[in-house]
Amino acid sequence: MASSSRSRHYGTQVLATALSVLVAGTALPFAAAHAQAQIAPQGAVQATPPIGTPAPPPPGGAIQPPAVAPLQSPQGPESVADLAERLLDAVVNISTSQNVKADDDAPAPQVPEGSPFQDLFDDFFKGQEGEGGNAPRTVNSLGSGFVIDPTGFIVTNNHVIEGADDIEANFADGSKLKATLVGVDSKTDLALLKVEPKEPLVAVPFGDSRQMRIGDWVMAIGNPFGLGGSVTVGIISARGRNINAGPYDNFIQTDAAINRGNSGGPLFNMKGEVIGINTAIISPSGGSIGIGFSVPTELAQNVIGQLREFGETRRGWLGVRIQPVTDEIAESLGMADAKGALVAGIIKGGPVDNGVLKTGDVIIRFDGKDVVEMRDLPRAVAESPVGKAVDVVVIRDDKEMTVKVTLGRLEDGEKIAEATATPDAKPDDKAAPGQPTPAAPVVLGMTLGALDEAARKSFSIADTVNGVVVTAVDGASAAAERRVQPGDVIVEIGQEAVSSPEDVSKRIGELKSQDRRNALLMLADKTGALRFVTVRIE
Repeated sequence: MASSSRSRHYGTQVLATALSVLVAGTALPFAAAHAQAQIAPQGAVQATPPIGTPAPPPPGGAIQPPAVAPLQSPQGPESVADLAERLLDAVVNISTSQNVKADDDAPAPQVPEGSPFQDLFDDFFKGQEGEGGNAPRTVNSLGSGFVIDPTGFIVTNNHVIEGADDIEANFADGSKLKATLVGVDSKTDLALLKVEPKEPLVAVPFGDSRQMRIGDWVMAIGNPFGLGGSVTVGIISARGRNINAGPYDNFIQTDAAINRGNSGGPLFNMKGEVIGINTAIISPSGGSIGIGFSVPTELAQNVIGQLREFGETRRGWLGVRIQPVTDEIAESLGMADAKGALVAGIIKGGPVDNGVLKTGDVIIRFDGKDVVEMRDLPRAVAESPVGKAVDVVVIRDDKEMTVKVTLGRLEDGEKIAEATATPDAKPDDKAAPGQPTPAAPVVLGMTLGALDEAARKSFSIADTVNGVVVTAVDGASAAAERRVQPGDVIVEIGQEAVSSPEDVSKRIGELKSQDRRNALLMLADKTGALRFVTVRIE
């Protein structure tokens, strides 16, 4: 999906590039939401009967199946007035200000000499003190938040208060309180504030977003466009949405109107429990078109709890680099379905650097939770406590096995990963140094050579890298399609290590005899960074 951009002016994240997504829906007929008229054989107009209306008996009196029960409330809940009345006081307007220094050094427009407007131009473009356009100025923004504890803890979005010098919570009764920042989490775009009220505040509880179903009624309360508290009602349109806003995307999608300034506001179920924090919308204009996204409480509640207790997040960390399991990878590993997360590397110094997990393992279950897609794993690991020992189910050597892993802390792991990070291998169309000998074997369009000292020097391959070096690639081969390039080192094929060109040829022959259509290659670049590719067996 299109990447998101956040509006600091109103404190709402808007997916501004979503116009192309919406064009396909502009031709929906108006009658799709209403009873359609049909022309009877005699020319009279009659309305299509509503859902659940029994059809007239056909000629001959044939027995018809029982009619579908009519919907009890086709127009939605009769009223949410009572619910809104007791929740409005818990929703606050978040007002922030930030002192910024303008960096506009553009010259001021020239006016005719002696013009009576000269002083006005000088004041506007040069400032009152003649210091030019770099004088500090104050930028204000508005968003929403909600009280989760009568003592004054308030939840909002990180992008609502990001970079703010002053934060103020404005309550429904007109009172205002200065807020201090307790902690933020940019990965889920959440922030926790604290105010010091003289009396206990009205607070709202968290509900279980996992119990919500597509089609359930929800209510959003916020402060759109800075106009004050506003209530909108809709349904849950979808769950588990990934909008590429962060590593743990699992948004609730709703058609309840969410506009600029609603960011950080709560999404309620019909019990008055918060089941989501409104964060983003898809809109070509900035206004609601019925596609809004909320962070579910199943993800947010743990984050808020950590911010409240520690002032920061403390997520679990597995210490592996992963990539998706495609249909080709699944076939090459003999898996019936493409599922799980493929371990593409082990981070040195991480929790599984002891060999409990291996490169090439496919993780299909973590701590009792199925890993259907690659993105399921980071979220499951992050939600687990640091230091917890968990069972991890992997597929290794065509067998399913369970290993025990003790989790580290993600925030510590990020520092290790940054220190050991290497750039991904990229294709290079330039001629590779060194020429293969005429006798060098060619497998799947790759000319192979032994990784000796001459090859290491020729391709600048690190001493820690072991395997079989690719010295040339046929541009029309399946290997070239997968961006294999000269200088890449084949470390494993089908989860078996190779150390010579003969090993590569033998292993490919074994896969052919097993009627495998693809070969899974673990490749290392010259620095040792690993990646997996599948190459079609021709």
